[in-house]
Amino acid sequence: MIQFNLTRIGPALSLIGLALLGTTVAAQNIRKFEGLIKARNGETMTLQTSDSRELVVVLTDETQVGQEQGLFKARRKEKSMAALIPGLKVKLEGEYETQNRVVAKSVSFKGDDLEQAQTIQAGMHEVRMQAEENKAELERQNAELKAQNEALQQHQQQIAANKEAVDAAVARFGQLDDYYILDEVTLYFANGQVNVDPKYIPQLLALAEKAKSVNGYMIEVKGYASSIGNAALNQQLSEDRADTVTNILLQQGHIPLTRMLAPGAMGESNPVGNNETEQGQAENRRVVVRVLQNKASAGV
Repeated sequence: MIQFNLTRIGPALSLIGLALLGTTVAAQNIRKFEGLIKARNGETMTLQTSDSRELVVVLTDETQVGQEQGLFKARRKEKSMAALIPGLKVKLEGEYETQNRVVAKSVSFKGDDLEQAQTIQAGMHEVRMQAEENKAELERQNAELKAQNEALQQHQQQIAANKEAVDAAVARFGQLDDYYILDEVTLYFANGQVNVDPKYIPQLLALAEKAKSVNGYMIEVKGYASSIGNAALNQQLSEDRADTVTNILLQQGHIPLTRMLAPGAMGESNPVGNNETEQGQAENRRVVVRVLQNKASAGV
């Protein structure tokens, strides 16, 4: 008859029980997660879980990485950790290290999801390359803009100097009220508009060329508006229209500032048409440009 030595078997059973208990506790600490790899930085990656949380996942040498295979995804093919790229949907098992930090025991994914993530990464590479090109182009444009701003500052200084000459000319010609009108162009504007219709540009440039042949010429620009709407707005419209035409004469017609009388904003005054009709309103939305010569300058 076989007899058991309980004094020896007892401790052995205790050790086996403790081992099983430890395995059970460890298994209870394992958590399962599903989500999308949002970022990867060496041994860590950020997982956007299905419940919109963000977890920091720690990858170790013991972490098993595999691709699910088979009809029921029951088999796994071991893969390198290099396959864990941003944009990849994964399932992982691991233990919490802290509240939002998990040490991964295993990570698995589907082949189709890997291909999709790789396609996204390829597209992102193209986007990054384009972004670098755009950055270089933006830096070049900024350099050009800086140079243009410096040139503009110099131009503004020149304008200030020219303005002093214009003010002096206005003061001088303001004392003379007997002018010849040698040429005149009238430009009409749409309701509420201040931009010059391109069809008037040739007329303005022709007037500018004619003026340059006149001894002691001056150019007068007066803007008008119809009486429809707010009077203050109409006053501003007439001023903006006169300024727009003046700029064309200066920039495209190359008329010196010293030959320009200060633009006149006449608002609703001096209507030439009946403001009760659409045709009359259209006639009143105008700018009149005149080439003047003082009779004293003409020798009269």
